[in-house]
Amino acid sequence: MKSFAPRLLAILCLSLTCFTGSTQQVDLFKMQDSTNAEENKRLGKEPVINTFYSTRLVNGHTVEILGAGSMDLRIHHRFSPLNMGFYDMFGLDYASMRMGFDFGLSKNLMVGIGRSTINKEYDGFIKYRLMHQQEGAGKPLSITLLGAMAYRNIKMDPSLKVTGADRTYYTAQLMIARKLNTHTSIQLSPTYTHYNRLLFLNGGSVDQFALGLLARQRISKRVSINVEYFAQTNKFDGMHDPLSIGVDINTGGHVFQLHFTNATGMNEHSFLHETTGSWGNGDIRWGFNISRIFHIGKKK
Repeated sequence: MKSFAPRLLAILCLSLTCFTGSTQQVDLFKMQDSTNAEENKRLGKEPVINTFYSTRLVNGHTVEILGAGSMDLRIHHRFSPLNMGFYDMFGLDYASMRMGFDFGLSKNLMVGIGRSTINKEYDGFIKYRLMHQQEGAGKPLSITLLGAMAYRNIKMDPSLKVTGADRTYYTAQLMIARKLNTHTSIQLSPTYTHYNRLLFLNGGSVDQFALGLLARQRISKRVSINVEYFAQTNKFDGMHDPLSIGVDINTGGHVFQLHFTNATGMNEHSFLHETTGSWGNGDIRWGFNISRIFHIGKKK
């Protein structure tokens, strides 16, 4: 998409205007753990909050669960590679986008839907927390399960005889995280993805596996540096492991996530196994995520 820079500026300006109504720091996930907070604190079993600032680090999910009765409006953008040069404003003239809506259903359960401009894909997921890390001698880890699917809606050559099942992709992921201290958090994400049919992909299996490493280092009360890397066990021809490095800025109800990545896709199968860019070749894309949380449930 050409001449995208003016629209980017408009999006950022619109988002910044929303900050004027909230200047107080908010723990985005604290609301879900407040029911028995005093009792848990007395017993030394207070849940650890804000292992990460958001339910996603860059593309990958974190162990965090959205608070019950909340909706997270998420806008993700990925620009073209920096090595396109000055004529294309180092990739800023072209962009891909995903818009999603995530919903917290209960203390440990959330769901989400979204649409990406890449291949006009629709996606959805369900995410359930099995264990929540506790302070002191309580539970040492947070463990969350993810089930996701995506549907590729782009028009294809009729001669390929592509069915609805051929266009559908499934992902299962186990997330194991620990907040080591007030500044440092790490997460391992073993992931399985199934392709019903390999469309335009070669050299791999319909069953794909990857192991993710996510890390967050807080450098101030509101800012953290993030790293996200997924190693694949059986890559398709011409594909690379996705690596992203970025910064989170937590302003309260908003989280701005700014990053550099070699991945274009923003749902599970596309960024995990269909990343064509290589850091070594300069195929690095600037991108950002905007997360805005709204309370839509009944106030207690």
